[in-house]
Amino acid sequence: MTARDGVDGGNSASRQKRSWLHLHLTSGVGPTIFRQLLETFGSAETALRADRSALVSTKGVGAVIADKIVSSRSQVDVDRELELVSKAGVTLLSWDSPAYPVGLKNIYDPPAVLYVRGRLEPEDATAIAVVGTRRSSRYGLEQAERFGAALARAGFTVVSGLARGIDSAAHQGALKAGGRTIAVLGCGLSRVFPPENADLCRAVAQKGAVLSEFPMLAEPLAENFPRRNRIISGLSLGVLVIEGPLRSGAMITARMAMEQGREVFALPGRVDNAASRGTNQLIKDGACLVTSLEDILDELGDIGEKMRAGTEQADKPPSALPLPGNLCEAEKAILSAVIDEPMTVDEVCAATELSVGEVSAALTMLQLKGLIRRIAGARFLRVKR
Repeated sequence: MTARDGVDGGNSASRQKRSWLHLHLTSGVGPTIFRQLLETFGSAETALRADRSALVSTKGVGAVIADKIVSSRSQVDVDRELELVSKAGVTLLSWDSPAYPVGLKNIYDPPAVLYVRGRLEPEDATAIAVVGTRRSSRYGLEQAERFGAALARAGFTVVSGLARGIDSAAHQGALKAGGRTIAVLGCGLSRVFPPENADLCRAVAQKGAVLSEFPMLAEPLAENFPRRNRIISGLSLGVLVIEGPLRSGAMITARMAMEQGREVFALPGRVDNAASRGTNQLIKDGACLVTSLEDILDELGDIGEKMRAGTEQADKPPSALPLPGNLCEAEKAILSAVIDEPMTVDEVCAATELSVGEVSAALTMLQLKGLIRRIAGARFLRVKR
């Protein structure tokens, strides 16, 4: 996608596109009312010029929103928004643009305008969302990264929300596998939420795209995230929920996916873990139980068959990977022990019966060889190669 496909800010924005943006920025005008205004008046420009009585009589508008549209003529600063868009290197896509994602365009309430940093590509139509709780377990983080990488290697674009926990791990897995990933934010693209994901956000924009429907300076308010979640599911063929309590954003995304006719996949978890109650309930309710990439490919039918080629290595667990030949006995023991979940030094010592000194020295060498990596919490994870 290039700037020609949308509004790139400044004087290049056409009158029609400016009107779309103006109406999109008007308080109270969501996607459904926006569409109704277009159907009634024929264009955003005409709707913005309509008198109050005509607006009030429009289905779904009413007096309050009509007043907001009228007052927006003097209050909405389109030039300022376009200046922010241009400075940030962001492109705007209205839903009448050929570059607007087809899957998203076909949901009940697609955003009238998408803010895009990075590039959307035709291949992004083959996408799977990977979502879950911010308060994830070690198992959840490892599985999110594993599936993010496996899906990316198979040719899927990985969609998520850049949140702490599962979302971040899914993006990271896709990036490490050299694949495409899309992050959908619940705030404007002049902000990053959470702030500690600024580097990850930049990496996603370089290898895929960061999207939002919110104005550039919009804050990450709680009410924004359910709206954000319908975009995550709308962009995707299906949604994989890694971990999520019964009441969580991940469960909202799964419900929206069902309403949009998307597949819903769920990773089973421990019955005594609150973070797995949502996924376990989804499976009870008919979601596809997933333990490997093959489960997702099987459920996707013809699309899954087309993506299956070349995926044999994509989902191979660390325990099935051969050990390199240039390892000492301590290094071999550690690689054999660090399989399913990240482990601390003490846990590696217990699993290998090696001393702290032996483990620390061997872990250093394994990191230098690219076979083990250190993650948050002074834990170590085997690298899939």
